[in-house]
Formats: sequence, structure tokens, C-alpha cells
Amino acid sequence: EAPDLKDFEGHAFTYVSGDLSDAEARRRLVSTANETGELYALINVAGVAPRVRRDILEMTEESYDYVMGINTKGTLFLTQAVAGEMLRHGEGGSIVNISSCSAYTSSVSRGEYCISKAGVSMTTLLFADKLAEFGIPVFEVRPGIIKTPMTDVVSAKYDKLIAEGITPIKRWGTPEDVANCVIAAASGLLDFGTGTVLNADGGFHIRRL
Repeated sequence: EAPDLKDFEGHAFTYVSGDLSDAEARRRLVSTANETGELYALINVAGVAPRVRRDILEMTEESYDYVMGINTKGTLFLTQAVAGEMLRHGEGGSIVNISSCSAYTSSVSRGEYCISKAGVSMTTLLFADKLAEFGIPVFEVRPGIIKTPMTDVVSAKYDKLIAEGITPIKRWGTPEDVANCVIAAASGLLDFGTGTVLNADGGFHIRRL
């Protein structure tokens, strides 16, 4: 089925439906991107949480495979595929991976998510190292407590934590906060800092006494 081409604020987008844990879906996505124009940036933003939060002692292999398949495997192999295309085109490019403060923060009720995002962090470093000689910078954006449908189920918990000062900036983060870090990373202004982490987390990463 042909991709659905829509217009948003003067920009045309081609939407490709698929499961990023599936190799054929990734191939179709890259192929479509090549058909629609120059492939100059990859923003890995797809991610899922466990369907059911379970303590690490009860975490199932099914849940682990589901989360890791999209968050880590999907990010890794889509990056591999797109990097290969960027090298083939010879025009450079940039790659930005969305991880999470969960990459370094323990949440025992969703261990598979934390592990998956830690994997995204190492994926970023590996590709930043490998692609540096080709002029393709790779960055990581780590969102903190962001107001999205994924966090709706725990909004009361985070309302309380934010009010108590878990983040120096005492408010929820927004998707726009994350997007601004992505724009900065992909702008070309930070290219000499390949491998850099941009924390979109209200200062959560600051260790305080």
C-alpha cells in the first residue's frame, strides 16, 4: 500500500507503518526514505514501555523481548541501515537517539525498559565512534519526566515527586523540551561534540546533597 502523504504546517510527511523490531519493516522504512529524497538525518524516537509493570523478580521474557525488540534492537539496526545509506550517498548526515533518564536510573517495576534505554546509550557511543571519521555525528537525548500518554498512568506519583523537588526545575517536561534538544543536536552546531548526551530532564541528572 502506498504511503500516506500529508501536509503539516507547510511540510510534507510520508508515513510508513511498521514494527521496528522487524527487519522487513526497517528495510521498507529506509527504502521509502531513499525514494522521497536525501537521507540526511535519523531521529530514533520510537519506544515502548512494558505493557504491564512487574517487579524485576516477576519480569517475563515476553515483556523483555517486546521492549528490547523495539527500543534497543530497533534503534540499533535501523541506525546501522541508515548509516550504511548515508555512507553510500557520501553526503554526511546526523543521527540522534532518544533514550531516557532510565538509562542510568533504577526502576525495579520496569527493569526491561531501563535495560533497553541503557542499550540505546551504548548504541549511541558505538556509532559515534565508528562514524566520526565519516563526518556523521551521533547524539543521545535523555528525556526525564515528560508529560506524555506513557506517563499518564503514573502522573500522581510524579506530580508529588516534582513538587518535592526531585528535579531542580519543578515542572513536568514537555515533548517540545525534548524536540528542542533534538533540533540542537541535528543542527550541525554540535558536531564536534559527537557522542554527547543532551539531558532534557529539568536537571534530574544533577546529583545533589
